[in-house]
Amino acid sequence: MPGFDDLHFDHWYLEDLPGDRDESNQRRQVTGAAWSLVAPTPTGGPRLAAHSHEMSQLLGFDADCVASNRFASVFSGNAVVDGMAPHAMNYGGHQFGNWAGQLGDGRAIALGEVDTSDGGHQVLQLKGAGPTPYSRSGDGRAVLRSSVREFLCSEAMHHLGVATTRALSLTLTGDDVMRDMLYDGHPELERGAVVCRVAPSFVRFGHFELPAARGESELLRALVEHTIRRHFPHLVRDLSSDATLDNDTIAAMFEEVAMSTADLMVDWMRVGFVHGVMNTDNLSILGLTIDYGPYGWLDDFDPGWTPNTTDASMRRYRYGNQPQIALWNLARLGGALHALTDDAEPLQATLDDYSRHFEAGWDRALAAKLGLCSADAVVTKQLTDEILEILPATETDMTIFFRQLGDLDLDALGVDAHSGDLVEHLAPAYYRPDEMTAELTDRTATWLRNYRDLSLTTGNSAAERTTAMHAVNPKYVLRNYLAQLAIDKADTGDFGMIDGLLDVLRRPYEEQPEHDTYATKRPDWARERVGCSQLSCSS
Repeated sequence: MPGFDDLHFDHWYLEDLPGDRDESNQRRQVTGAAWSLVAPTPTGGPRLAAHSHEMSQLLGFDADCVASNRFASVFSGNAVVDGMAPHAMNYGGHQFGNWAGQLGDGRAIALGEVDTSDGGHQVLQLKGAGPTPYSRSGDGRAVLRSSVREFLCSEAMHHLGVATTRALSLTLTGDDVMRDMLYDGHPELERGAVVCRVAPSFVRFGHFELPAARGESELLRALVEHTIRRHFPHLVRDLSSDATLDNDTIAAMFEEVAMSTADLMVDWMRVGFVHGVMNTDNLSILGLTIDYGPYGWLDDFDPGWTPNTTDASMRRYRYGNQPQIALWNLARLGGALHALTDDAEPLQATLDDYSRHFEAGWDRALAAKLGLCSADAVVTKQLTDEILEILPATETDMTIFFRQLGDLDLDALGVDAHSGDLVEHLAPAYYRPDEMTAELTDRTATWLRNYRDLSLTTGNSAAERTTAMHAVNPKYVLRNYLAQLAIDKADTGDFGMIDGLLDVLRRPYEEQPEHDTYATKRPDWARERVGCSQLSCSS
């Protein structure tokens, strides 16, 4: 397979949209432009720490190329290959519900857009490769801990079947970066790193908000037209025509964005993922999971949990609030698009449809998690509503609970069995099984009896039921403490656990008995440890 010399670069984003060609790289407000030219800043000693085999193959890099010094140099920002056009994107956004004005790629530099072996098109973007005009007071760098988390989670989400940006590589820079991880006045030097992120587009809701807020109607129009032509071409009858934008086309694009966002929320909720910082500049126009910052995975099922220390008091971005926040963000996007159309009714209709689309998708996902897709829908809804109330009543590991449920022998669940004996089948999912009250035990046992009765109406054999449930209930997810253990090892120069975790997470729904230790409950030592319970936005 080829290497760098065989990459074919396109620059649709740069060619379609007005840009800022001032390469002075001074922090500033950039108006009338969707991008700024900026070169990555070289570092002291780049070294490849990990890479995704799937992404390297998709992009056309063979093993020798990946192992070369040139690969580490390019994907740390120390070298630019012919055909690349490094740039940072300009956008704004609402952060924690407040308009923040211009934000932009403060630590991300896109290298260009490349053709892939599957006939697709992907943007290569370096995160942590130095400052840009949008870095404000930041240094444009990223630290190893946040880079390990982004690298692993990007790939883990893909293999879980969740729409996401991908990660090609994780590279050490050889330089240290000063960070105050807890924002408590105790900054420390940490190892610097760069992740090469890959996606068909990194355009976010905030791209449209900024020109709309500034009254830059021509730039807004160009952004919408670029997005439709490049990513929603089926909405345009004649790609060669300049007159592609009308009310119906804009409304149709917004509808597709909204529905793909609703689908993404269903998948986040299905696997227990909490993004942690759902600002409008962190939602993708393509319905991808983007910007892995202070994210987390539910260990115990707590709808009120947020992994973000910055959000600890408001809990705006808590697990159970994610679908509603996505709707709020879509309303901001719809408001920006309304600046180009004189008819708000279709945009509002899409916002109304979002909730119906999400609820229907969430109902289907829960039915699938319980193996009840072919059961009576009304009774299934009653059961799913009940279990979502039961799970938070005691500390219950979400991932293990649903996986354990799929392994239950329903025929062995005697209807007249003692409640304690019935619930004992689920004991591996409980963090404090000795704290189960008699009332909660009885309620759970009653639910299990009703669940057994409904499951038996589906006509599925025990093996069919288990197979169907295991196909949607992962055994392996990127638990917060596992990521932290990998970071701890990487800090010492040992990157073996990153590769090991990545290998396990490639098959999250499969039984991998040799890796059962990765499928256990969070240990007590990780309950309050920084990096395992909550994280800050510092990276």
